[in-house]
Amino acid sequence: MRPASALVLCAALASTALLAGCGKETAGASASPGATCASLAPLPDPAGRTWDNVRVISGKCGPSGAPSTGFEVTNTEKEPLTFTLTFTLVNGFGEAMDNITRTVEAVKPGQTVRRPLDAADGPGSARSYRARLMKVRAVPADGAGGACPSSGVRITNDRGDAAMGLRVVGIHLTNCSTGDYELNGYPALRLLGEDREPVTGVKILHGTTAISTGIGGDAEPRPVTLAPGESAYANLAWRNTTTDGDPVDAPYVEVTAKPGAGPVTVTPELDLGTTGRLGVGPWTKTPAAARTGELPGQE
Repeated sequence: MRPASALVLCAALASTALLAGCGKETAGASASPGATCASLAPLPDPAGRTWDNVRVISGKCGPSGAPSTGFEVTNTEKEPLTFTLTFTLVNGFGEAMDNITRTVEAVKPGQTVRRPLDAADGPGSARSYRARLMKVRAVPADGAGGACPSSGVRITNDRGDAAMGLRVVGIHLTNCSTGDYELNGYPALRLLGEDREPVTGVKILHGTTAISTGIGGDAEPRPVTLAPGESAYANLAWRNTTTDGDPVDAPYVEVTAKPGAGPVTVTPELDLGTTGRLGVGPWTKTPAAARTGELPGQE
């Protein structure tokens, strides 16, 4: 996949029907009579990246000439995908004002989904921004969020923590089925690059002690039984030190919870530097008091 050029983002919000006037129609939406769409100047990505299956729609549409913006994603693969898009909002002075993320779940093969891109300041604001599409992530939809997948478990990653080159990210598994789910040991990991092809040359360690002590991945594996609605987590730890050689990035990771389970792709954004090592802790039951999507005790 390759990113699309980003276009002007104005603070007025566009309706789905209005966006339909700027391109092909989506189901249930139609252009207003007499709607027009004047293309606005693009804001190129500084790295020159483009994505074929993501397009930013921006223009002055409708009889009033109101500014509008949105985006569309197209699934060009053979299985349903969930897309996560990251945009940077830039003001008229070229200053980055904010990053925003939009997720489009379970896009079917061959399907194009169009959405409005809401501005930070809401409708009626005099401020306007230019939107630059910075990152696109697409993972197989089954097991990566949304409705309970056929496996009966949902696997996600949290936002992680970083300090002095040390990185820690939690992989979270939630039992969304109607029966108990058993775990014992470590999740199996397969690292994938930007193109979702395997990343080689990285040693995956059981336990996180070799990376750093006291980060919650040192305990011996113990059997874990998850009742419906309960969760478990496993910590990933690494250092992003860069010395000689090319740094290794693995934005995607395939997680297999236990032998015989199907893999689920998550996006922990591993920036492994040139260390060549990733530590993984054992599955540990999440305390009932822990907040959803965070490591126990993490602020």
